[in-house]
Amino acid sequence: MKPEQRTYVLKQRFVYTYDEPIRQLDHRLIVVPPPRHGDQRRRGYSLSVTGADAQVTHQRDAAGNTITRTLAPLVPERVEFLLEAVVERVGPAEGVPVPTVHPWLLQPTRLTTPDAKIREVAAALSDGDALASAERFCSYVHDAIAYTPGSTTVDTTAAQALAAGHGVCQDSAHLMLALCRSAGLPARYVSGHLLGEGGTHAWVEVVVPEARAVAFDPCNGRRAGWDYLTVATGRDYADVAPTSGTYVGAAGGSLTASKQVEVV
Repeated sequence: MKPEQRTYVLKQRFVYTYDEPIRQLDHRLIVVPPPRHGDQRRRGYSLSVTGADAQVTHQRDAAGNTITRTLAPLVPERVEFLLEAVVERVGPAEGVPVPTVHPWLLQPTRLTTPDAKIREVAAALSDGDALASAERFCSYVHDAIAYTPGSTTVDTTAAQALAAGHGVCQDSAHLMLALCRSAGLPARYVSGHLLGEGGTHAWVEVVVPEARAVAFDPCNGRRAGWDYLTVATGRDYADVAPTSGTYVGAAGGSLTASKQVEVV
């Protein structure tokens, strides 16, 4: 049987506009898909920065993510980041090989530290079968967290989201991570794109005994399939925030972002 193959063209744009000049911009982007992730291959990319005389560098972190750092001594009015990338997937996907389970896949973070309720749920839903337990965690989170844009922030913890009963995709991912790690299942946060959505998306990869990571989207209550593109993996959102940075000055700023993913 001939394997299925798809090619995706990703275009993503971030524009920061300031009401007066700013200085010493130090900006971090994590938006470039990895060279390889399971059945996913990056075939090429370009990332341009306009609006300021800037120094741009690309580095890989310990998890293999591409970190783009932009340093600009002066931004008169606006700075624009434009990414174009071509990604290919060849399936059927059987998970992402994970030859080494790093300790941080089992360690809680500030955003994923379990409280008594999370520990109770993890114990009740896990039974020693990693894949089946992950399936139950995914379904539980989907039912427990109602998708409500604007109801949480990037600092909301898994315990807070569960107590409130609402949140966005990153909250669902954080809660599933807290459940998995409480049950002794290695798991990592995934930042990327879900086709048909305007912004970035978050889901979870759980490492099962076959030394492979299986992707679950607890926000939508399902496995992650062909309509997902991985950009970065980490312990939680804080590790792989798509865009972040600092600057010197009292100017107010606004962000305009857009994304388009086409299947060629």
